[in-house]
Amino acid sequence: MSNNILNSITEQYHSLTRSGKKLADYIFAHTGDAQYLSISTLAENSGVSEATITRFCRGLGLSGYNEFKLALAKSERITDLGDPSNSPENITAEDDCTTTCRKIHNLIARSLDETLELLDETALSQAVSLISEANRVYCFGQGGSNVMAMEAWARFSTATNSFIHIEDSHMQAMAASLATPEDTILFFSYSGSTKDMEDLLKIAKGKRTPIILITHFSKCRAADFADVILLCGYNESPLQSGSIAAKMGQMFLIDCLFYGYCQKKPEARAANRSLTAEAIAKKLL
Repeated sequence: MSNNILNSITEQYHSLTRSGKKLADYIFAHTGDAQYLSISTLAENSGVSEATITRFCRGLGLSGYNEFKLALAKSERITDLGDPSNSPENITAEDDCTTTCRKIHNLIARSLDETLELLDETALSQAVSLISEANRVYCFGQGGSNVMAMEAWARFSTATNSFIHIEDSHMQAMAASLATPEDTILFFSYSGSTKDMEDLLKIAKGKRTPIILITHFSKCRAADFADVILLCGYNESPLQSGSIAAKMGQMFLIDCLFYGYCQKKPEARAANRSLTAEAIAKKLL
């Protein structure tokens, strides 16, 4: 495979199938945008099937779609700090401290604004009802998304002991296998397309446990399993994996869920928050 994925596609273009050429034409015309798309969205936008995209990636010597997106991101011009340069707020090594901080602030503000624009009030209400009525709420995620699952558990732990966070993917699978329809899984996955995620959600779906998904892509593999989908803003390039801007949108949704949850039983939850605050206060100097 060529060092540049676009060169590789060009070299193989005449040997591609009709659908392969259709996909290649779309990628050439939308190189900057394609790296941010889920496989489902790319399939819809280009007019080919997801299977065609998978075969296309493997024909280029890649293991799958995620590796293709990373190669596509690397084919674009990037800054000297390794980020894509197609953003007006890209940060470079020449930026001084004030400029760097301003750009980061703008990215985070954009993430929050986009998340608010994507917020579906009906979906949020459904999610609040599920977590309010559940016996147990399992906060799950893998990799960087596991950090967000822990954030959710920590936030809700100030008001209830019914939220549970499990970090290890094997232990997550075990918990999901014992979950019931009276429980709920709050799952974080920016991409919504990882093998561990799919394995876990299949187990939960088989147990008829309600699933709330927080993701960036409305059309992703995880969406097929979710009962409620909440979307976070910010287009994160494969080269920006784990960016704070992407996490801020998810944290905004966590707090929306938290206050919606507290509003269901305000007196009881206010009392719990007072108790946990008093417990922590004793540990402060």
